[in-house]
Amino acid sequence: MSVSIARRSRRRLVAVAAVVAGVVVLGGLTPANASAAGTVGGTTADRQEPEHDHAMGSQIRRVEGTGAPDSIPPRGVFAEATVPGLDVSGYQGNVNWADYYNQGYRFVYTKASEGTYYTNPYFTQQYNGSYDIGMIRGAYHFAIPSDSSGATQAGYFLANGGGWSADGRTLPGALDLEYNPYSGGDCYGLSPSAMTAWIKDFSDTYHARTNKWPAIYTSTSWWNECVNGDFSSTNPLWVARYASSVGVLPYNWGFYTIWQYSSDPIDQDSFNGGYDRLTAFATNHD
Repeated sequence: MSVSIARRSRRRLVAVAAVVAGVVVLGGLTPANASAAGTVGGTTADRQEPEHDHAMGSQIRRVEGTGAPDSIPPRGVFAEATVPGLDVSGYQGNVNWADYYNQGYRFVYTKASEGTYYTNPYFTQQYNGSYDIGMIRGAYHFAIPSDSSGATQAGYFLANGGGWSADGRTLPGALDLEYNPYSGGDCYGLSPSAMTAWIKDFSDTYHARTNKWPAIYTSTSWWNECVNGDFSSTNPLWVARYASSVGVLPYNWGFYTIWQYSSDPIDQDSFNGGYDRLTAFATNHD
């Protein structure tokens, strides 16, 4: 996403200038904001610092590349009808939802939280603004399995916009699982069995609170490297692959629910079904 890259570049320049000037970035927490901090990758991180806001797919694109983006969503595994959608994070700021709605986009996922230290400062405008313009909306959580337990992060997500309501226009929450943006290896220092247990802890906690299984966003390569469990009978799959076809799916999923196929000029997604199936996805329990 060109806008995101530009913003990140500007932020890096500001951070470098601050260090040169002798300013300790992220340091000097006062009692008023100390409780909002957490330790990630050895760095004290205020939950609103943009360098600790990782957009959906950012680490998959970093490791796997972006391929050749398509302006029109291509067909995937068993897709007969599709609905175009988007996902956004704090990088987009306040979004002109009327413009995207007029382009034909009908659903959106908005980043709500990351780990237990970051919440999207633009969440309300993005989440409610898309809903007000007529889109079906949902929220996602960027998982940091090395930060805290799955149950703890599910609770943090639910407390910061990740809930679900039976209004017919709210999608189940999504768990964003991708390469570790910090130190500690692709899989956050967890074995495949430990990662499977972490995901189940998050998923079970979310289901117990909402009666909905969270969608799992991931890439096939990351999943095959880091997970050895099977979630295909419970959790809808949201697969990331920036190519002309969706390719091989993660272990034992026979079909995908959502496909993130491009990040140009914004993250673009394709729902695997017609609009009636999208509304059913937003409405139905298990």
